[in-house]
Amino acid sequence: MFALESWNLLRSLRPMLAVLLMVSFGGKAAVTGNDSRPNFILIMVDDLGIGDIGCYGNNTIRTPNIDKLAQDGVKLTQHIAAAPLCTPSRAAFMTGRYAVRSGLGSTGRVQVLLFLGGSGGLPPNEITFAKLLQRQGYSTGIVGKWHLGVNCESRNDHCHHPNQHGFDYFYGLPFTNFNDCKLGEGKDVLVDLQRALWDFSVLAGLAIATLFGLRVCGLLEVSLKAIALLAVIGLLGLVVWFVPFELLQTWNCILMRNHEVIEQPMNLDTLTQRLMGEAERFVERHQYKPFLLFLSLAHVHTPLFISEGFAGKSKHGWYGDNVEEVDWIVGRMVDVVQRLGLAENTLMYFTSDHGGHIEDADARGQKGGWNGIYRGGKAMGGWEGGIRVPGVFRWTGRLPAGMVIDEPTSLMDLYPTLVTLAGGRLPQDRVIDGHDLMPLMERKVHRSKHEFMFHYCGVYLNAVRWHPPDSDAVFKTHFFTPNFSPEGAGGCYDIKICMCHEGFVTHHNPPLLFDLARDPSETTPLSPDTEPRYAEVLLRVEEAIKTHRSTLMPVPDQLSWRNILWKPWLQPCCGTFPFCSCSEPNTTTATPWETVA
Repeated sequence: MFALESWNLLRSLRPMLAVLLMVSFGGKAAVTGNDSRPNFILIMVDDLGIGDIGCYGNNTIRTPNIDKLAQDGVKLTQHIAAAPLCTPSRAAFMTGRYAVRSGLGSTGRVQVLLFLGGSGGLPPNEITFAKLLQRQGYSTGIVGKWHLGVNCESRNDHCHHPNQHGFDYFYGLPFTNFNDCKLGEGKDVLVDLQRALWDFSVLAGLAIATLFGLRVCGLLEVSLKAIALLAVIGLLGLVVWFVPFELLQTWNCILMRNHEVIEQPMNLDTLTQRLMGEAERFVERHQYKPFLLFLSLAHVHTPLFISEGFAGKSKHGWYGDNVEEVDWIVGRMVDVVQRLGLAENTLMYFTSDHGGHIEDADARGQKGGWNGIYRGGKAMGGWEGGIRVPGVFRWTGRLPAGMVIDEPTSLMDLYPTLVTLAGGRLPQDRVIDGHDLMPLMERKVHRSKHEFMFHYCGVYLNAVRWHPPDSDAVFKTHFFTPNFSPEGAGGCYDIKICMCHEGFVTHHNPPLLFDLARDPSETTPLSPDTEPRYAEVLLRVEEAIKTHRSTLMPVPDQLSWRNILWKPWLQPCCGTFPFCSCSEPNTTTATPWETVA
């Protein structure tokens, strides 16, 4: 009798025991059986040119893993960044909206965030795709570069931080990799201002010494108060130069885990292995429930840093070594997905935030990327070389293998694509400029929803692309173009990076008009004599601009001088400010690169 009652009790408790077992084992059975939503692994390279990848035409740099990703999935040939520079492009990517809607369009020379201790960044009221996926129960993580701000009013408010924008986990660079992060690579930030402050301090010092010497020798009556005042002014100039600029490696080149600064300044020699380790462990931790991983690489932005196994291995110098290391990283992520049996439930995506920096070179050779047949590059407004980027998707069993799509698409399209696949809803209180890519990639439709695309250089509308519904043509009008230097060059080599504001551009009236379907290199402007639809194109573009501008609302300027300059009270610090110094433990031993071919 007792045995029978016990058996009946066990039978009645069986459903509850099953639930407890599923929870105890990570819920794998529950997720596998009932949750068909895909995982997402997004890999974004920094400053990679579309011409640097084998599957986009490069035959001197080896990228077998990226090429295989394209072979097994979908390759987009007109994949367009919303801006030709890091901060605005990444803001648009995260929000599915042009950067001007977030206040991250430049009005002058400052086109990206310059100081980690500044107050500008991605506004807290913006809704990233990570935030929407988080609401759908996804585990969300970013490993690598952020470059969209950290604090607003105090050192620990973290109003722009990834954790405040929908990412459960952040490990990486809250700023970016730039020349100041590596000794001997020169300076990047407001170099002319630094030089002016230094020259002022030197002149003030010479003036003080001269006046004091004349006074001591009795050759000139000089008030000690005047000398003291001049000394204070000179010292102030020296401090304004030295503290924010000479210590930039400490201020900007740091690593964080969530809100904690774990390395200041960061060690580039071990950065790759740590980013890879964090990315792999994130996937392993969250393999039993839907997850989003944004692997935002510090490669291939200068200064170039190369792991031992890749140095001197490419046919394209240091830069080629960097790209081949990126390819190895992609291969590692594919291996993780395969090893864990996640290939049929994981959408993988590979891209760059914008085109390669073609002006970046020194005595050792080219340090920036190659943009293939496309004109221009990083920071050159709407020229194709600065905004056309790789776009590769792989989802085994869902997306057709080997498909090539030659329709205009945007990095902003990731936003609605991810949210829709995750079962979420797009915000209804704001304009979303991206479109869901799945119907196009699954061949349910054959035309991109992007009839018009708007190309910004800072806050200035630089160019407009029109893909007429009744034609395969892709017309593009340029209203102004950057002034290349020296004369006849293909970039702004005299100033190293192009600007968007007056004095640095040439306006065109009527605008320059190209058909990218026939002239992807933008070499020969069309005219009424060579293009029958010339007048129609200009009219339709003008109408589209009016409609587009009617959707823009005034927003605070995140790149104003007030928001961009360094503020000591906002500076992330792993010690007692200003004595900020720490190293992440267990990072001194280099990883053996056994898997490098």
